[in-house]
Amino acid sequence: MKGKVYVGMSGGVDSSLSAALLKEQGYDVTGIYMKNWTRDLPGFVCPWKEDYKDAKTVAVQLGLPFLVFDFEKQYRQKVVDYMLEGYKIGLTPNPDIICNQEIKFKLFLDTAIQNGADFIATGHYARTKEGKLYKGQDKSKDQSYFLYRISEDALEHTLFPLGDITSKSEVRKEATKRGLITADKPDSQGICFVGEVGIKQFLINELGEQPRGLIVDQNQKPIGQHDGAIYYTIGQRHGLSIGGGLPYYVTDKDMAKNIVYVTTDLNDAKLWSRSIDLTGLWWINQPPIENKTYQVKTRYRADGIDCRVILGERGVLLQMADEVRAVSPGQSAVIYDGDLVIGGGIIKSGR
Repeated sequence: MKGKVYVGMSGGVDSSLSAALLKEQGYDVTGIYMKNWTRDLPGFVCPWKEDYKDAKTVAVQLGLPFLVFDFEKQYRQKVVDYMLEGYKIGLTPNPDIICNQEIKFKLFLDTAIQNGADFIATGHYARTKEGKLYKGQDKSKDQSYFLYRISEDALEHTLFPLGDITSKSEVRKEATKRGLITADKPDSQGICFVGEVGIKQFLINELGEQPRGLIVDQNQKPIGQHDGAIYYTIGQRHGLSIGGGLPYYVTDKDMAKNIVYVTTDLNDAKLWSRSIDLTGLWWINQPPIENKTYQVKTRYRADGIDCRVILGERGVLLQMADEVRAVSPGQSAVIYDGDLVIGGGIIKSGR
């Protein structure tokens, strides 16, 4: 037996196949359902019961012990409240990244180790070796962006069974081959903890209706009203409800004055950044070397852009080889050296 591993089973095909592969590889596998969020929202039933049932069914199919870890209280404090506080001050935070940092690869890991596990495992598309984090083999599904705030120690106790799989279709094919009931289950969408409900609806439910304010264009001319500045992200095009003519893009927000600034000019300098100020820095192994060329991703689906890192006393400045559109405060910039994840930080501003 290779060791005891607790697999986070969410009820989806990725974690289901991960558990199956680890058992086949000779690990002593226990399936764990993390109960992080169970609240329904107006017009939307939280799918946690269905996900729990699917995870348990797969565990039974595989002959695995199955446990539930109730992290709902900690999840609310560490992830949901963090997200809400960010939105209230005009940021666009990423709850998936904080969930990985605080819940899956800290609280879950600590609880698993305390219960006698040697490792934890998840269905993420990423690779780890000797405490280092690497991109997954399938670059179109690579999830290392969401994992950059994991510690070296956590990575030494983590397995990513899907890291070397080359496509989602291969995952479903392998799950079907093993008869797993989740093989054709659709991927979850939307906010990580409430399924397919939209972020705006969630914010309204948690924070209430927001005060309306002015939308101002690049000529400093008021052209409409927004229904709450917190709902808008830099670079956003949809949902502005401004009629006629060319599309508008959000360039800035003034939370104190409750103004959303927009432009019709895709070349507007306020939409583009050549350098980024970072705060909340996190290096997995070692800090980056100044003046060495790395690659940075400012969004999950973004391409990596060559950059150089300038380390300061209060943060980091990234100087990029090309301009990046719609750098959004509160999002993460993740720094790579090829496939190796160095770390990153929270975007403070672009310029």
